[in-house]
Amino acid sequence: MATGKINVSVENIFPLIKKFLYSDHEIFLRELISNATDATTKLKHLYSIGEAKGEYGNPMIEIKIDQEGKKIHIIDQGVGMTAEEVEKYINQVAFSGAEEFLEKYKDSAKDAGIIGHFGLGFYSAFMVASQVEIITKSYKDEPAAHWICDGSPEFNLLPSTKNDRGTEVILHIAADSEEFLEEYRIKELLTKYNKFMPVPIKFGTKTETSKVGEGEDAKEESKEVDNIINNPHPAWTKAPADLTTEDYNNFYRELYPMQFDEPLFHIHLNVDYPFNLTGILYFPKLSPDLQMQKDKIQLYQNQVYVTDNVEGIVPEFLTMLKGVIDSPDIPLNVSRSYLQADGNVKKIANYITKKVSDKLKALITENRADFESKWNDIKIVLEYGMLSEAKFFEKAGDFFLYPTVNQTYFTLQELKDKITETQTDKEGNLIVLYASNADAQHTYIAEAQGKGYEVLLLDSPIVAHLIQKLESENDKLKFVRVDADHVDNLIKKGEEAVSVLNEDEKKQLQESLEEVISKQTYTIQFQPMSADASPFMITRPEFMRRMKEMSAHGGGGMFGMGNLPDMFNLVVNTNHPLVHNLLHSTDKEKQNQQIKQALDIAKLSQNLLKGEELTAFVKRSFEMMN
Repeated sequence: MATGKINVSVENIFPLIKKFLYSDHEIFLRELISNATDATTKLKHLYSIGEAKGEYGNPMIEIKIDQEGKKIHIIDQGVGMTAEEVEKYINQVAFSGAEEFLEKYKDSAKDAGIIGHFGLGFYSAFMVASQVEIITKSYKDEPAAHWICDGSPEFNLLPSTKNDRGTEVILHIAADSEEFLEEYRIKELLTKYNKFMPVPIKFGTKTETSKVGEGEDAKEESKEVDNIINNPHPAWTKAPADLTTEDYNNFYRELYPMQFDEPLFHIHLNVDYPFNLTGILYFPKLSPDLQMQKDKIQLYQNQVYVTDNVEGIVPEFLTMLKGVIDSPDIPLNVSRSYLQADGNVKKIANYITKKVSDKLKALITENRADFESKWNDIKIVLEYGMLSEAKFFEKAGDFFLYPTVNQTYFTLQELKDKITETQTDKEGNLIVLYASNADAQHTYIAEAQGKGYEVLLLDSPIVAHLIQKLESENDKLKFVRVDADHVDNLIKKGEEAVSVLNEDEKKQLQESLEEVISKQTYTIQFQPMSADASPFMITRPEFMRRMKEMSAHGGGGMFGMGNLPDMFNLVVNTNHPLVHNLLHSTDKEKQNQQIKQALDIAKLSQNLLKGEELTAFVKRSFEMMN
C-alpha cells in the first residue's frame, strides 16, 4: 500500500476546480468519457504498430448507475495504467498523459484521434463526487492498481485484483449532485455530449425481438442486448464519395429528430491544412424569425460535443444554418475570449465562407432551375452574408439572384445587360426598379411594366441596407422602388408624354389643391401621363424612404435618423379627365370633396389611409354615391 499527497501547487485544488475550472457540473461525464475514449484509441494505435500483444477484442465504454450505493461507474477496456502511471498521470495534476503519448508516438500517432485531456479533465469528477476511485490494469503484464481520493490532497494507492485490461472510475456521488443518479439525466448527458463518440458506449440493455424458424412454425424470440447509445461513425467522419444524398438527409434527421422538413442542400467540409476541420453544414428552410434559427450548428472536438454557440468559428451570417463542425484545433473548454483571440479560428471562419461560396456557385451552375426554386428559402442568409462579409460579397456575383415580380431570375450582370438600353437616366445611371410588396405596389408595377420596364421583387427586411451596399460598390447603378420618385422623372425612354395643361392652368390647379392638401406632408408634382393612368399617385422620395426603412431595421438610429418625418410626393396626371374636371369646377365645395376623395384613393393604394381618415373616406364614398 502507498500513501502520499497529490502534487499540486495550491493547498487544495478541488474547491478551485469546482468553482472556476468548469462552469457547468454536468461536464464531468463528458470529460471522463473523453478519457476513456483516449485510453481505447491509444490501445488501438498500439496494436496497429505491434507494440501491444494479446487479444484486442471489441472495446467499448460502459456507464453504470448504482442508485442504492449512490455511485456511477465509467468502465473502459483501453490501455489501462500501472501503479507507476497512476502516480504520474493522476497525482501530478496538469501533466497530460495524452500529451506525452503524442510526443512519444508523434510520427505514427498523427491520425490516432487522441482527445488529449487526461489531466485536469479527470478532476472534474470531484464537482459531483465526494470520493473517487480508479481501478485499473495496464495492457502491459503488470499488477492492477486501486486509487482512492476523498476530494482532499490525500490519496491511497493499493494493489487490485482486477484481471481484465482497462480502467473503471467509480464516483461516489455527493449529496448535492444526486440528480446524476437518475437514469434519464445520464441518458440526457450521453445524448448531448457523447452521441458521436468514436468508441461504442453502452448504457444498460435493451430487448430485441427476432423470428426463429420459417412459415407458420416461426416464433418470436426476445433477448437482452447491449444498449449502445452513440453512433461511432457519423457522416462527417466519412469521405463525401462514400455518402449518398439519402445518407446526408438521414444524418440530418439524426441531428434534428424534431425537424420534419428535408434540408435544401448540404456542404461537406474537409480540410487538414493549415488546420484540421471536418463537418457538414445544411441549408434548412428558414422561419421568418431568424433569431430562433441560431445556435443550431453543433461544435465537436474529435467527436466530443463542445457547444452550439459557434459565433467566431462560423461567420455570423451562417449561424442560421444547421449541422456539425469538428476540429481538434479548438479546445473542449472553449470560451468566447479565446475564440476572438485565436488565429486559427479566423482561418476556420474564412475557410467556411469560401467553401459555402464555392458550393453555391456549383449549385447554380449544375442546375439553375433547382437553385432558383430554392431561392426564397436561402436568400435572407445570403443577403446577410453580402452585408457582413466582404469576401462573401465579392464571390456572390456568381450566384446571388435578383428575382422579378414575374418570377424570373437574373444575376446582377445579367440584369445590367437586360436593362442597359431601356432603364438609363439622363445622367447615365442604370436604374434598377424594384418592388418590396407585389400586392401593395401593384398599380405602380403595372404602370412600369406597361412602359416595358423590368421590376425586381426585393422583399426582405434588410433590402434597404443591401441596395445601399450594392450602389456603393457599383458606380452608376441606382436602385429605385417602383412607388418612389416617379419613374418618368428618372428614366429616359422614348418620347415623353406632353401635358395638355399650360403653365397658368397648372398654377391655378396647384392653388386649389393646396387649399385641401398639406404642404408640410406632400410635394405636388405635375406629370403628363396617359389618360388611362391614375389621376393622383403618391410616391416617396427614394432617399428619405430608404433612410426611414434602414432606421426601422437597424442602422438608422445611430445616425440620428430614428424619427424621420413622413414626406411624400403627390404626382398629378395632367392628362387625366378627372384632373381637368377639378380645374374647371365652379362648385368649390364639390371640388374640395373630389380632391379629398382622389387623395384618399391614392393613399389607400399605398396603405396610408388609416384610423379616422379611413372612416371619413368610407362615409364620403357612400355620400358621393347617393
